[in-house]
Amino acid sequence: MNFSTLPLSKEMLNNLDSLGYAKMTPVQAQTLPLILDNKDVIAQAKTGSGKTAAFGIGVLNKLDVKKFRVQSLVLCPTRELADQVAKELRKIARFQHNIKILILCGGESFGKQLGSLSHQAHIIVGTPGRVLKHLNKESLNLENLETLVFDEADRMLDMGFMEEIQSVLAHVPKNAKRYYFLPHMIMKL
Repeated sequence: MNFSTLPLSKEMLNNLDSLGYAKMTPVQAQTLPLILDNKDVIAQAKTGSGKTAAFGIGVLNKLDVKKFRVQSLVLCPTRELADQVAKELRKIARFQHNIKILILCGGESFGKQLGSLSHQAHIIVGTPGRVLKHLNKESLNLENLETLVFDEADRMLDMGFMEEIQSVLAHVPKNAKRYYFLPHMIMKL
């Protein structure tokens, strides 16, 4: 299935083509139509199957660049995965100018992150602990959040992030869409 069969902008399609995204992978073909139709999604696919592009295209397609507020939050279990996700999102986001994607993870200067947050971001990619720390310090506001992505949600639970995730969810608007992407097992949500 080609990306051109989806209701994406010409600019997005041209960028996907320039990145070599000719045809959708199975996880993209199954989830993107649902994401673009504003549905919640739970998907399981192996690492390297195109999960990041699946939720990334959906998140970026909905983004209102003129609205300098956090519209999407992607939670990842590790700093390494958050870095990888942010890099992929930035590549996909090249179709549109001024999209700001910020990483919030431990191991990085909290003060530097505070400075970056003061200039707002459209998309936050981070680990549950650091995102929660910013929420508790009120340096991060999720009242305009439209999309919450749990990347490797099963791994976050295996690593003991349940309490942090529940605390983050307390700050998420009830109407925000939720996407759960799992590399391993199906879990009860």
